[in-house]
Amino acid sequence: MLSQVCSSGSQPFRQRLLPWVQSTALSRSHRVQPSAIRHVRSWSNIPFITVPLSRTHGKSFAHRSELKHAKRIVVKLGSAVVTRGDECGLALGRLASIVEQVSVLQNQGREMMLVTSGAVAFGKQRLRHEILLSQSVRQALHSGQNQLKEMAIPVLEARACAAAGQSGLMALYEAMFTQYSICAAQILVTNLDFHDEQKRRNLNGTLHELLRMNIVPIVNTNDAVVPPAEPNSDLQGVISVKDNDSLAARLAVEMKTDLLIVLSDVEGLFDSPPGSDDAKLIDIFYPGDQQSVTFGTKSRVGMGGMEAKVKAALWALQGGTSVVIANGTHPKVSGHVITDIVEGKKVGTFFSEVKPAGPTVEQQGEMARSGGRMLATLEPEQRAEIIHHLADLLTDQRDEILLANKKDLEEAEGRLAAPLLKRLSLSTSKLNSLAIGLRQIAASSQDSVGRVLRRTRIAKNLELEQVAVPIGVLLVIFESRPDCLPQVAALAIASGNGLLLKGGKEATHSNRILHLLAQEALSIHGVKEAIQLVNTREEVEDLCRLDKMIDLIIPRGSSQLVRDIQKAAKGIPVMGHSEGICHMYVDSEASVDKVTRLVRDSKCEYPAACNALETLLIHRDLLRTPLFDQIIDMLRVEQVKIHAGPKFASYLTFSPSEVKSLRTEYGDLELCIEVVDSVQEAIDHIHKYGSSHTDVIVTENEKTAEFFLQHVDSACVFWNASTRFSDGYRFGLGAEVGISTSRIHARGPVGLEGLLTTKWLLRGQDHVVSDFSEHGSLKYLHENLPVPQRNTN
Repeated sequence: MLSQVCSSGSQPFRQRLLPWVQSTALSRSHRVQPSAIRHVRSWSNIPFITVPLSRTHGKSFAHRSELKHAKRIVVKLGSAVVTRGDECGLALGRLASIVEQVSVLQNQGREMMLVTSGAVAFGKQRLRHEILLSQSVRQALHSGQNQLKEMAIPVLEARACAAAGQSGLMALYEAMFTQYSICAAQILVTNLDFHDEQKRRNLNGTLHELLRMNIVPIVNTNDAVVPPAEPNSDLQGVISVKDNDSLAARLAVEMKTDLLIVLSDVEGLFDSPPGSDDAKLIDIFYPGDQQSVTFGTKSRVGMGGMEAKVKAALWALQGGTSVVIANGTHPKVSGHVITDIVEGKKVGTFFSEVKPAGPTVEQQGEMARSGGRMLATLEPEQRAEIIHHLADLLTDQRDEILLANKKDLEEAEGRLAAPLLKRLSLSTSKLNSLAIGLRQIAASSQDSVGRVLRRTRIAKNLELEQVAVPIGVLLVIFESRPDCLPQVAALAIASGNGLLLKGGKEATHSNRILHLLAQEALSIHGVKEAIQLVNTREEVEDLCRLDKMIDLIIPRGSSQLVRDIQKAAKGIPVMGHSEGICHMYVDSEASVDKVTRLVRDSKCEYPAACNALETLLIHRDLLRTPLFDQIIDMLRVEQVKIHAGPKFASYLTFSPSEVKSLRTEYGDLELCIEVVDSVQEAIDHIHKYGSSHTDVIVTENEKTAEFFLQHVDSACVFWNASTRFSDGYRFGLGAEVGISTSRIHARGPVGLEGLLTTKWLLRGQDHVVSDFSEHGSLKYLHENLPVPQRNTN
């Protein structure tokens, strides 16, 4: 076994190490708290501060979310990760990114170890260069330059390549880690080093000493001298070191590491060979699931295929080390794959010994897809019957629902702000209103899915129809409000969509019983699985990556939630609004009797709602009038904190605090007041600072009102009405899945119609396009045909 601390120069190692230790201690002093220091050791009179492990090794982590507690981590870099696509030379960009991630984790106080391939590829590149140089000289001397193109490079033996490449590989790592003030050490091993007890103890001691000194060990098999792997040579309970996969597993268990990250050129473990039809990535793999996996061929480079990786991973898992197999070559994710895994994000395949009782979210997505398709094939009367039954259950099971909600409120007491507690709370009146809204949805569902929107006669006996169909599978993410669940469930049922629901933890008990009632209603026509409640530890960002299972994401919650989801969504459309900055413009011809009522209702009735008033625009002529005084007095009585816009502040000697930003959604009893000179200036202000949600004009001048209604470019524009009317239930839609400010598809409160898309149905009789060519026998008619009338009952 060769163990060597990589360095350069001729000065004694201790002298070279001292400045590094001092600079490192200074740069990392901010993350070592005095209370966390266990003890200080010394090595050659140089102190090293060691931080106690965050967990006791012995049992692997049960869930991804626990990986953030991993203290000691092994990262295995496969040949496909380290080498270039031509298998000659290293992928320097990927290596630099990996070194940066490892350095970040090392500087967080973790103990990082690398098991790396790449010596053969590095050596192959170097030897090819040397051979070409040597041959070119000989050819030039004997045959002239015209023979250079005919030179052939001999097949290079892997052991010779490894011998030539190992030193260069290690020098490259050393140079990269030096950029982060981290020292690396090289350790080369063979299988014999693990089977010989004395050598194994030496290896163990060396690694522990390096970790104690905050040095990153870089481990590789000594390919220059390693004997060929012997088939079936594993001893009972011991894995032989045949490749770097088995080496990494053996090292992880030997060093009692918390986490082993195996990076290769595939996303993780699939249930069948990647690239084959219907191959599905396995999110969590359990020791008893080997029979459900069909392995494919090995990687383009390297010795170990996926089967070897799984065997090594299961062996490490049995030894108490958690394992994740992931892709380290994808350009969009390789720059953060290691840190994402440690943060507990849904990357690659996580190996766990704990199998949850319920289905995975991927399985739930498949059930929602198949259940939604069955739901869409039901008769409209059957879907309406399901919704009516759900409405009845909301009132019949009222006591059980309120009891569950009471548990949520008790657990949230002291943790949630008052507006959020109000959202979380259910009541008899809320349940009654929900039931009424659901029955409205049931009525409108009679003529939705399958409704003919357009009919065209293309040619004789060739007719085209455009019909309304479900979007597919919806993912609705909502915070605090459990009453959202039956509303969204009813809309999904009416539109024939499969549904995944992700509610906030604060409403766990309420969401659970409401979901059970929804599934009970669905069961009357055998489509129970169409609506799924995600109860696993899935993070929102992870759910947003399920682009093959989800067709539309609808966030219902804070503006921050919506922005986070819009940012995290990977190829999945997001319907919603990032902010609810609603304006009310009080015109110079506004009615004194109407203004205070409208402002009070818009701002004070429910300030946490997205359709609550946030900015009040007042015409300049109203300043210092009784109307203006009434508005201010009412806001003071309602305890609304006022922020002055720049122009409003300039009119006052003593004004409220000037607003920090005119584009602010307060979500509380706070309001910005600004002054404008005209209706056009009010419109310009709304377009500049608004969020295209809901904007209102208060005036008795019909011409001014119509000008405002036509020129304000928002999803909802009102005249002499509260902003709070911007709601699916109040619009007569029965309920809404949210309010959209998007310009594509649905806009404003999104009800049943917004959850439908279209498809084209063409019915012909042996029609072919060639018959309509210049010399064909048929001509296009393109005649509009009458559309069947909608059922408006």
